[in-house]
Formats: sequence, C-alpha cells, structure tokens
Amino acid sequence: MTGVEMHSVVALLEDLPETGLVRGQVGTVVEAWAPGVYEVEFADHNGKTYAMVALKAEQLMRLHHEPVHQAA
Repeated sequence: MTGVEMHSVVALLEDLPETGLVRGQVGTVVEAWAPGVYEVEFADHNGKTYAMVALKAEQLMRLHHEPVHQAA
C-alpha cells in the first residue's frame, strides 16, 4: 500500500477474529511504528474507539473521499 500517512483513512482487507474486526471495517492511521507497519484506530460514529491494532500495509487499503488526480 502506498501513500499512507498520519490520519489516512483505511479499510481492513482481512478478518482479524482475535480482535473482533472483520474485512471492510474502516479505521484511521494514528502512528507509523516501522516501515510498512501502522497503528490503526477503529472508532464508532460517536468517536468512541473500539479497537487499536498494529497492522501491516498489505492488510490495509487506503480510502479516498475526493477524486485522486494522477499524471498521465
């Protein structure tokens, strides 16, 4: 995964039964621990955190809420 930085919104690409998280849940990157390893906070619509998990880049997909323009 490229372009991940602090406060990136990401989606989980796999189920993590040990944490109660499932594929598709949306979180926010809150820390970069090592190259390709990120602390992701998962919170409900009221902002209450229900999980904080260190995840590898390949477990995540960055989400975009606006058009992403790429050079041709």
